[in-house]
Amino acid sequence: MDHLGGIVTGPRPGRMRDRRGRGPRGPMALPGPLSPRSVPAHRSPREAFHLLVSDIVEALEPHFTVEPDHVEIRFDEAPLLPPEWTDEVPLGIVVTIPEGHRVVLFRIPIAQRCGTTEELEELTWSVVLDRLAEVWHMSPDDLDPRPR
Repeated sequence: MDHLGGIVTGPRPGRMRDRRGRGPRGPMALPGPLSPRSVPAHRSPREAFHLLVSDIVEALEPHFTVEPDHVEIRFDEAPLLPPEWTDEVPLGIVVTIPEGHRVVLFRIPIAQRCGTTEELEELTWSVVLDRLAEVWHMSPDDLDPRPR
């Protein structure tokens, strides 16, 4: 109740703050008339990367139906490397499996090389295209469906 005896409803007046860099909070994330089950205000980095990879695979779907080799695309947090490893950490690898090939992307090394979401998207596209080009013996430019 406010000082006049009425019930206060709706969002607070003024601008919503992004305290401590944790993203927006408050009424936009709560249930309302347009989103009765509420809207997810935050996705974990793993969920966001999974959605990005899913969008890339969906855009490349025509190639998966045409190419004869079966390819699975998966992602993991980071590669397990031996203690004496001195080379650069790989962003993705191709593994041969009985059904065909598996492309494994490593989320943390990819994310650490990017400063913005646009850079993350571009680098993820690049890694996926490079690994698929390796499997299908094509140029990554021939696989890329994005306008140039």
